[in-house]
Amino acid sequence: MGRIDLLIHSSSQLCTLSANDGPQRGAQLGHLNIIEDGAIAIDEGVILETGDSRTLTAKYDAFTEIDAEGRCIMPGFVDPHTHIPWSGDRAGEFEQRLAGATYMEIMASGGGIMSTVRQTRRATLAELVNDNLPRLERMLAFGTTSAEAKTGYGLETRTEIKQLSTIAALHEQQPVELTPTFLAAHAVPSEYEGRTDAYVDLVIDQMLPAAARWMEEQDTPLFCDVFCEEGVFDLNQTRRILEKAKELGLGLKVHADEFVGLGGTALAVELGAVSADHLVETPEADIVALGQGNTIAVGLPGTPFGLAHHDYTPAKQILSANGALALATDCNPGTCWCESMQMVIALACRYMGLTQAQAVAASTINAAYAIGRGDVIGSLDVGKQADIIILDTADYRQLGYRFGTNLVRTVVKKGAIVAENS
Repeated sequence: MGRIDLLIHSSSQLCTLSANDGPQRGAQLGHLNIIEDGAIAIDEGVILETGDSRTLTAKYDAFTEIDAEGRCIMPGFVDPHTHIPWSGDRAGEFEQRLAGATYMEIMASGGGIMSTVRQTRRATLAELVNDNLPRLERMLAFGTTSAEAKTGYGLETRTEIKQLSTIAALHEQQPVELTPTFLAAHAVPSEYEGRTDAYVDLVIDQMLPAAARWMEEQDTPLFCDVFCEEGVFDLNQTRRILEKAKELGLGLKVHADEFVGLGGTALAVELGAVSADHLVETPEADIVALGQGNTIAVGLPGTPFGLAHHDYTPAKQILSANGALALATDCNPGTCWCESMQMVIALACRYMGLTQAQAVAASTINAAYAIGRGDVIGSLDVGKQADIIILDTADYRQLGYRFGTNLVRTVVKKGAIVAENS
């Protein structure tokens, strides 16, 4: 009998989402590869074997055993699009929107992103860490074990690098693994109003090289993102920034088609971006491009919900084109302060037309590929990191069906129990 660190057994469903050397595309989305009465053997933080409980309990002697008692086991959620870290809140702007102001109107009047920029510029690194630790703690409790984290509330070199340093500190101080993204092109700062090209020059000539130096010093992968949108950065400006980022060795992501389809999604596919995110007003030609490329389409249903909009990412069209679809929270202080991937799954089922199985796959294996980590996390494959959640229910289909509650009972990160919800 082999001696191992951890054995979890006696599940109703072990949803392995076993990967096939890539994300689940098109009609494949939603293959959960369920083992009934499943068990999972873990040693040194890595998955050693999955199978039926009778076989694995007879085969392994574990230092720690978890009896799932007929509950569902699945991979931890991966959140591939968040705007953590930030300082402050914009509750007053939400009140303005309720009174009829649009997001773009608030942004044009000096609110929106610039409001958070001012607060984040004033905050110290220690304050940013303290402000954002509770957000990550709540994300973990809801089952998120890995997440992307963006800068973009600095819009100047010093604060953008301060945000990267905050992400690194947060990564070390709590269990949720963070993948950093440099989003200096999140908005045009007020000091560059009417001079967008000059700000783009600053991003290319000073800010991106500073980010590349940070990446080398930290010895960690770094993505570059751009908000390609009407009134923010146009297609040519987006191309210039992303091409410079690629030259410097950064991976690529794009905010595209949230309000107007400018061609940002097709550009993302052309440049080999790991993901194109939002994709609400995506032109048909760009959807076709997604099916022909390797860029993951990331839907953020919490954002149109938060804005009380009626249009959502056209998931069925993307899947019909054989695209790969992921889901994320877009957790941010302005449009979608949502820390729960469970809520995102519920919204995606209702407003994007996904089944529970499709939404689960989009929130795990495909989301992992949307941050370039699909070979390490996102499924319960042998050799992958043991990031696991045990639901407080026997059936994964309770996800999406229920909302406004927490269906996660136990969170395991790298083979260690890191959260327990009664």
